[in-house]
Amino acid sequence: MPPKKKLRATLYHIPVTNAMGRTCSRNKSIFKPSNHQAQKYDIICAVMHRLLVDPAILDMDCAILAKDGAAHLHVLRPKDGEEFELFDGRGSKRTYKWSASAKSLFSASAKSTQHRNPAEPQSHNLTISQSHNNSLILFACITKGQRWDWTLQKATELGISKIVPVISARTIVRIAPGEGNAKKARWQKICEEAARQSDALWLPEISEPLDFASAVREAAATTCFVGALTTPPPEPLLDVAMRSLENGAHGEFSTFIGPEGDFTPEELSALLKVATPASFGPTILRAETAAIFAISVLTAAIKK
Repeated sequence: MPPKKKLRATLYHIPVTNAMGRTCSRNKSIFKPSNHQAQKYDIICAVMHRLLVDPAILDMDCAILAKDGAAHLHVLRPKDGEEFELFDGRGSKRTYKWSASAKSLFSASAKSTQHRNPAEPQSHNLTISQSHNNSLILFACITKGQRWDWTLQKATELGISKIVPVISARTIVRIAPGEGNAKKARWQKICEEAARQSDALWLPEISEPLDFASAVREAAATTCFVGALTTPPPEPLLDVAMRSLENGAHGEFSTFIGPEGDFTPEELSALLKVATPASFGPTILRAETAAIFAISVLTAAIKK
């Protein structure tokens, strides 16, 4: 047996520009065969930590953080002069600089920030992102365990405006009376963490869980799309969405995602009275996969 080729790790110190236009550097170990020349890569990296705060905090030149935010900074052990970002989940953010001379981990000094869009309004060095004219709502039957958590997380990362949990006939998860508020608070935390990690400026609104009939009535007030096998076969979701836009649809758009066991025939019949059927591709998707597929396609279509 021929001897195995040895691999060596080379440590590169690479100056890069991240997605927000900031220059940073990153040490990166790249394993490569010793007889090959190193390749160069453009690397997108995060340059600062982010914390979700009350909107009033962003008006302070010296931010006073809540206990949980201060505890988070304590774990991070910020260095003197290190920058971090505070955002309110409502479209605004502000960059602050840590000072080792601060009396406690509850405060930091504000630093000027730049707009992502020069046309956006600015106040007190805030970066403010206006909400899009077309919003996107996810009506989704609650799935089991981590699948639902994953749906919330990824929907937030993709910029969903509102999430409406739905209880349909075949929904396995049931919410007992009195558990709704606790569930909603937990779901909100998942979305907050997803927004913090993904550089999102807007948090989605989390609705109270609705029964199927109530959700359909709410979906009727939007331009709604649902993945469904109909006769004749529906067109791809992107084509259907683009046609709706060309025909003047605007405002609130939505997608309606069924449970693991799919809709009952009666439910699908009721839904097709208010929603446009569309193809989600040639394969059968899990509920959580269908949700993320639909959000991705519709976001690409309506938020150009």
